[in-house]
Amino acid sequence: MTLTLESAVALLNQHHLLREVIDGNVWTTDSAELPQRTFSDISYDTRKVSAETLLFCKGRFSPEYLQSANELGLSCYVAQEDFSEYTDATGIIVRNATQAMSLLSAAFYDFPQHDLTVIGITGTKGKTTTAYFTQAILNAYSGGKTALFSSVDNCLDGVHYEESDLTTPESMDLFRMMHQARSNGMTYLVMEVSSQAYKVDRVYGLHFDIGAFLNITPDHISSIEHPTFEDYLFCKRQIISNSSRMIIGADSQHLSLLREDAEREHVPVSTFALRDSTNDMQDADVVSVSNEHTRPAFGLYENGKDIGSFTLSIEGDFNEANAAAATALALSAGVPVDDPSLHAMESIRISGRMERFTSEDGVIAYVDYAHNYASIKALVDFVYQRYGSRHPRITLVTGSAGNKAIDRREGIVKAAQDRIARFIFTTEDTDTEPNSEICAQLMGYVTNPAVEAGVILDRTQAIEEAYRDAQAHADRLNVLLVTGKGEERWIKDLNRHVPFEGDSNIVARLFRKVAK
Repeated sequence: MTLTLESAVALLNQHHLLREVIDGNVWTTDSAELPQRTFSDISYDTRKVSAETLLFCKGRFSPEYLQSANELGLSCYVAQEDFSEYTDATGIIVRNATQAMSLLSAAFYDFPQHDLTVIGITGTKGKTTTAYFTQAILNAYSGGKTALFSSVDNCLDGVHYEESDLTTPESMDLFRMMHQARSNGMTYLVMEVSSQAYKVDRVYGLHFDIGAFLNITPDHISSIEHPTFEDYLFCKRQIISNSSRMIIGADSQHLSLLREDAEREHVPVSTFALRDSTNDMQDADVVSVSNEHTRPAFGLYENGKDIGSFTLSIEGDFNEANAAAATALALSAGVPVDDPSLHAMESIRISGRMERFTSEDGVIAYVDYAHNYASIKALVDFVYQRYGSRHPRITLVTGSAGNKAIDRREGIVKAAQDRIARFIFTTEDTDTEPNSEICAQLMGYVTNPAVEAGVILDRTQAIEEAYRDAQAHADRLNVLLVTGKGEERWIKDLNRHVPFEGDSNIVARLFRKVAK
């Protein structure tokens, strides 16, 4: 893994990103005038450099950080401004440092995407589950040669899964992981692609063999994410022009706009959908069909042809829609319609995603990552679909992330308040915004006087109270919905990662029973 100053300058010139290179008194765009230099490492951390490291100065970079890099022998950096006042290192000055980092990271790791069939999945809801289903199918089909990058886990060898930090990693980490996956013999890569990945150029220059656009509803609207829904949708739409083929949800909002994007870029489109009858399949290419008479089994159809009957280990009809999306992706990737590997998704369980628990005294709990209007509404819809005839008493234990996606807070309350018995608002991840203020804002959105609502900031105590309260109302079926954290073993509180038992583990301990 090497990159030269000459090849870096040539690549940046090719993409019209180079402003100039500053090497002492020499200012130039001609690499022939520059000293020969080879980089054996790349970094965006000034504490991790050597004389052979190319350092990327991106984001809210302070030039004072260069002092430690100078002491470690820094010889070259990439930045959007000249830092000659702070370092004697050669400066590659570019129009956009994050775009430059993505392109040069791909080059440093010898363009690993060229040796992988890369599948990118975006959407407001269902990215993770669809990614897991798709990886399961392709992993079975390829004999264990499918990597996964998701918001829950990353898998670089088709076998071992490790907790991830970001939905879509920083570009340097992304290409490093792709390189490792290629070295491990992987031939497919399935990855989630967030709107922020396009907003901050984490996937700049990356082309997907197949892209998927599942759905779109307002989310991630805040001063530090997307200022408007239009911006959020625009960022997600970028996957279309960066894919060779697209899978799009037939019921997605703004479908006509998505189709216009694809037609303009000459990208062929296949669609998927969930329907309750085989008489209503004409508007989508791959369809899941299920209703109250067939569940938990559902049928899959491609262009009207029966693929077979399936039963998932994850509950919820929305996951049957995700199964249709995964099937469409797998078929587009070359899996035959009659291949048994399509059934590999049936056994998939994802920690913290629609995990069902039943206590010895009959209380039912679902732990899920639901965190916005669409996902909370789908979760409550599912409870009524599954248990509505038993008139369930539903308690929702939830919070909302701090410093971002402010619109989620009203949406969470709006999605549930007319159909549940009680809210317990509690702590969730935040950077600097106090959880007490977030919970107070959530309380302020509760307008239905018939629903009980309160705040218990300690998340463990909040879940424990929900269970005690359910036991006190044993004359009815009690369903606890614990959302937002899943199995994560930490809570980000005021920029610190505080150890946490995990929602799934707390419920399992209280119920004295494993999930089933």
